Amino acid sequence: MLDLVIDARHAAISEHLDVRRILPFRSRRMVGPFIFMDHAGPVKEAPEAISSLDVLPHPHIGLSTVSYLFGGQVTHRDSLGVEQVIRPGEVNWMTAGRGIAHSERFEDPAALAGGNLEMIQTWVALPEASEEDAPTFFNYKPGELPIFEEKGFWMRLIAGDAYGLRNGVRTHSPLFYLHVVLEAGGRFGLPPEHSERAAYVAKGSIEVGGQFYHEGQMLVFTRGVDPLIVAHTPATLMLLGGEPVGDRFIWWNFVHSRRERIEQAKSDWKEGRIMLPPNDNHEFVPLPEDKSKPAGGPAPVPPPEPLS
Repeated sequence: MLDLVIDARHAAISEHLDVRRILPFRSRRMVGPFIFMDHAGPVKEAPEAISSLDVLPHPHIGLSTVSYLFGGQVTHRDSLGVEQVIRPGEVNWMTAGRGIAHSERFEDPAALAGGNLEMIQTWVALPEASEEDAPTFFNYKPGELPIFEEKGFWMRLIAGDAYGLRNGVRTHSPLFYLHVVLEAGGRFGLPPEHSERAAYVAKGSIEVGGQFYHEGQMLVFTRGVDPLIVAHTPATLMLLGGEPVGDRFIWWNFVHSRRERIEQAKSDWKEGRIMLPPNDNHEFVPLPEDKSKPAGGPAPVPPPEPLS
C-alpha cells in the first residue's frame, strides 16, 4: 500500500527562517510533477530584526513555484515587476520557464504575532515543451478555489483536478494539490484518477492500514491502491501528485530535463543575465559553490540545499 514514508529534514532558507524539507528525497525525487516541498514555520518567536527572515532575490528555471500560507503574510517581488502580498488561503503560482528571479520578504511584524507565520512551498517541474516558456506569475484568491465539506473533513482544491473538482489555476501537466483538514476520527481517501499520490501530514496524526503517522511525514502510496486515511487526532494534510513528467536534473534552484541547460543557468546568474526584481535589486543570493559530483545518465544531480 505504501511505497515510502519520508521524514522531513531540517533546512534553513534564510538567516532565521528554518524549514522542514520533504522533497526531493534521495530515494524519491518526485511525486507526479512535484519535485520540491518545504514546510516553513510556525515561527514561534519573531527575531529582533524581522528582515533576517527574508529570502533574498534568487533565480529559477524549468519549474513553477507554488506558495500557500496557513498564517501570516509574505511579500513576493519578481523580475517581471510583480509585487504581491501573499495571504493565507491564496494560491501564488510563479512559472519560471526560461528564467526568473524573485524574493520573499517578511515586512509586517504583526504577521508574526502568536506563531502565526506558516507556509508550504512546492515546486512543480514543467513538461519539456514548457521548460523554456516565458515566465509568469498569477495570484488566485480563496474565493476562486473550490471548497468541499462533509462531516469530519474540509478540503480546498489548490490546483489541478480531484474528486470531480476543478479550478482556474493555470497548470502545465495533469496534477492535483489539496489542503485537507480532518476532525479526530475523520476519514478521507486519495483521488483515484492520478497515478502518483502522496499525503503530507502538516499537523496532527493519522492512521493508515493500522499504522500511525505524525506531523512532518509524507506517505507515498503504491499505484492502484485505494487507502483510507483516518485522523487519529485533528489533522491537516497536503495531498499532492499527478502524472510523471520524466526525469529531471536539479541543482540549487534550477530544474531541467537537460544538464547543460542548468550549467547555462549557473553562468547566467553568475554573470547577471537573469534580471533582478526591479523593485528589489540591491542585494541577491550569490551562486553557491558547486560541490556536486559528476553523474552519468538521466538521474537527477543531488543538489546543495536549495533556496525556495
